Amino acid sequence: MMEWLIVISLITFGIILIVAEVVFVPGTTIVGVLGLLLLVLGVYKSFEYFDNVIAYSVLAGTSVLFLGMLYYVFTTRIWEKFSLKQEINSKFNKGMSDVLSVGDVGETVSALKPIGKAEFGNKVFEVKSLGGYVEPNKKIEIIKIENNQITIKPVNN
Repeated sequence: MMEWLIVISLITFGIILIVAEVVFVPGTTIVGVLGLLLLVLGVYKSFEYFDNVIAYSVLAGTSVLFLGMLYYVFTTRIWEKFSLKQEINSKFNKGMSDVLSVGDVGETVSALKPIGKAEFGNKVFEVKSLGGYVEPNKKIEIIKIENNQITIKPVNN
């Protein structure tokens, strides 16, 4: 009786982990690999504990159950209940950079590493330095505005 419990538990947990891999954590991760190992171990144990007729029946039943679960998951689109449905359509600095021009001087509000926030004329914008770190409260100058991306350089006093 204990042999049946071991085989059924291994196969059940293997199928659960593989379905969880497909639905919740797509890609080849440890969850899917562990599920596959448990599934194979369950079928292997059935060959070890029982005669060939029962072991092949367990293999066939496991295959049908596994394929049935995958069919159910894909046809019912169950993963859509858990997926994010919102889209981000906004762009940073959209419409705001029209008031700025190359050569304008402002001050960093946050550290630029190389991206951060800066203030120009009492409005805060997302800016990008030329690649270096710029500390907060430093004077900066706009050197390029392209596709709502504001590139700056520090102003040395």
